[in-house]
Amino acid sequence: MLFHSETKDAVLGELSSNAESGLTAGQVSEKLAKHGYNKLREKKKKTNLQRFFDQFKDVMILILIAAAVVSFVIACVGHDPMEFFEPVLILLIVVLNAVMGMLQESKAEKALDALKNMSAPHARVLRDGEEKIIDASELVPGDIIRLEAGDFIPADARLLHSVSLKSEESALTGESVPSEKEADELIDQQAPLGDRSNMVFSGCSVTYGTATAVVTATGMDTEMGKIANLLEGESETQTPLQKKLAQLGKYLGIVALAACVIIFIVGLVSGIPVLEIFMTAVSLAVSAIPEGLPAIVTIVLSIGVQRMVKKNALIRRLPAVETLGSASVICSDKTGTLTQNRMTLVKAYLDGKTTLEDIGTQNSEEVKKLLRYGTLCCDGSVVFHGTEEQHIGDPTETAIVLAAHKNGMPKDDLGKKYPRLAELPFDSDRKLMSTVNQIDGKKIVIVKGAFDMMAERCIAGDIEAAKRMNEKMSKDALRVLAIGYKEIDAIPEMLTSDNLENGLTLMGLVGMIDPPRPEAKAAVATCRKAGIKPIMITGDHVVTASAIAKELGIMQLDDRAITGAELDAMTDTELDNQVEHISVYARVSPENKIRIVKAWQRKGQVVSMTGDGVNDAPALKAADIGCAMGITGTDVAKGAADMTLTDDNFATIVDAVKEGRGIYANIKKVVGFLLGTNIGEVITVFVAMLLWHKSPLLSMQLLWINLVTDSLPAIALGMEAVEPDIMDRKPKPKNEGIFAHGLGLRVVLQGIMFAVLTLIGFKVGENFTGTLAGGQTMAFMVLSLSQVIQAFNMRSDHSLFKIGVFSNHKLNWACLASILLVALVLFTPVGIAFGLVILPWQMYLLGLGLIFVPVLLMELSKACGLIKHQH
Repeated sequence: MLFHSETKDAVLGELSSNAESGLTAGQVSEKLAKHGYNKLREKKKKTNLQRFFDQFKDVMILILIAAAVVSFVIACVGHDPMEFFEPVLILLIVVLNAVMGMLQESKAEKALDALKNMSAPHARVLRDGEEKIIDASELVPGDIIRLEAGDFIPADARLLHSVSLKSEESALTGESVPSEKEADELIDQQAPLGDRSNMVFSGCSVTYGTATAVVTATGMDTEMGKIANLLEGESETQTPLQKKLAQLGKYLGIVALAACVIIFIVGLVSGIPVLEIFMTAVSLAVSAIPEGLPAIVTIVLSIGVQRMVKKNALIRRLPAVETLGSASVICSDKTGTLTQNRMTLVKAYLDGKTTLEDIGTQNSEEVKKLLRYGTLCCDGSVVFHGTEEQHIGDPTETAIVLAAHKNGMPKDDLGKKYPRLAELPFDSDRKLMSTVNQIDGKKIVIVKGAFDMMAERCIAGDIEAAKRMNEKMSKDALRVLAIGYKEIDAIPEMLTSDNLENGLTLMGLVGMIDPPRPEAKAAVATCRKAGIKPIMITGDHVVTASAIAKELGIMQLDDRAITGAELDAMTDTELDNQVEHISVYARVSPENKIRIVKAWQRKGQVVSMTGDGVNDAPALKAADIGCAMGITGTDVAKGAADMTLTDDNFATIVDAVKEGRGIYANIKKVVGFLLGTNIGEVITVFVAMLLWHKSPLLSMQLLWINLVTDSLPAIALGMEAVEPDIMDRKPKPKNEGIFAHGLGLRVVLQGIMFAVLTLIGFKVGENFTGTLAGGQTMAFMVLSLSQVIQAFNMRSDHSLFKIGVFSNHKLNWACLASILLVALVLFTPVGIAFGLVILPWQMYLLGLGLIFVPVLLMELSKACGLIKHQH
């Protein structure tokens, strides 16, 4: 049954309910068994064990596990207890990475659960002839519920009786102005959700009036539940970073395998024993894979997430941080996201004037009188708790009350000075409200309401001029109320519209709007500067949406605004051709939002969707990254989003994008640093085996460099401050590789540089000491310490001396720790386990000279423009 198109009696009959006594206890039990509890279905959450094993899906992690297994087999064959150190170290780093990923996801999930608030914890219901307060989850279809201003609506319901009822439905429809409701209306079967004025919906709230209603749907059968069902069709997508690291892992695996095969063949041809050449091949494989990379990327992302929490952005999944930095389109809901979701008086028109006056804190006496009369004819109020404002009642009324308050006329004071003697409540048919107040010893009738209704009741005032001003304000997307008055000698015994609301004098008009957030305009400007296209998607009217979009800078000269109906009439091909020129979508449905997001994705853009309502949730899920509002956001929206803004501030998105870009830039530095060193190790071992049939580095030594010496500087490099000009750059294309802008070539050249330095050290050390261990010790010292120095070079494409050599304090401490760890195995008995020996002092001096060569070469490259700063 379509309840909005049926009579009240037909609805009650269909639901086997009684308007006077409600359901019986037996009926409730029966319906509860049939329909279930009044709750939205939640996805089954992953256990910590599932999250832990999910971390092992990374290709690089699988390669590391394979390397650990091979090392373990070799250790078993060799019967040397020290050889077990290598597989244990590899497995330790793998488990540590998995634990960190699991803990971060679990922590984010708990924080999100803490944000969740039940939208309607209790309901007033009529059962067995008695009114009771019950848990909202126990409601069933057929229950008779009572509603009044301030109540959250616990389920979808058909109105049976209503008095001046208004419902805030922005969570479902996107409308910023409350919808007027009327129990006696019959609505067309095809009417959209926003026009069903005889229905109220779960998750919305009552802003004005009272009502009795019969519950028609609960849980997943409600309009909110239907939208939640759409989410189940959207699957989880991999972020660009996950794809790139997985691809990198595959390439490294192929490189390692190919190098091992070549070395194995060369060794066999050269007559080297099979076990020895196999050990060398494994050491080459270990050197080819940056064992610490997955863990370090996880750590860098975790640090970024903690930074973002301090800036009011809660990330649910680590890799989503990098996606934010790639965002090239931000599709944003209007109500409560770009605007304050609070009506504000901005303009006033006084009868007989030719211009509008801005509403502020020091208005003219005539405007103050208009505000005073308007406030006396309001039931809404504004309560102040320090600097916090609490608006109670209809938003259009609280806008007038607040404007009067700011002009030194608090409502309570006005009420005492000019007491209300009688009133005629607002009615959706009349669209007027009237009060009789004692003002300066006279009985004054004050009427406020829609201009069209007021105009025909006025006998004094320039109605034509007011009509022009009403049209002007409406074109500027202002909601307009007219205020009129008359003096009477006595209050009629029967208060009716005919005897109170006729023969009026028009005093003036007030215009109000849900204004943009103060910080939103600057945030939009920053988005444009950063090459990000802002899009407004709203359920509001196209005129209102366009006006706000123009004021914010979202809608510019060549941009268009279209409605959901116009969008429905477009094919996907037509939408794809026009999408780049459309900045505002008004009166849209949840399905429309998904189409918009996917049209941009087909253009190769990384799309972010922000929103707070249930109607935003499917698009939040479909977008590359969804950002929900933490305060006004619904549970469904938060559950669908990758990120929750805990302050509901659109500007936080810009901070998050900046942080995301900084994190991605740092990850590129980390990847460049680690791969440069690994390529250096591969080339070193490979060339030495080809030229001299001996390995300059043992697998234990390589593992110590990769896991211990390199990892600490790499983590600190990932904590480098975000570069000041990062938001002046264009977003990176969706298909841009991690080695774009010459990073791949630089990594290879840096690897060659490390290999040359290490091979020089190895050959000189071997010749000077006359032992292979002496050469390997020299190679270990040069390679490990030159890589520590290289961490400073990787901080920026700018000169190290321009940004400050030691300005990253974390890197200073990390490099010091790495140097001490190298010294530990070079100069203490621990070195024996690593096959190292004490060298003559001349070798240490030569090594010192070699390890500073990278600084000289990198600074020359930056100075000559070989390393170009990205713009």
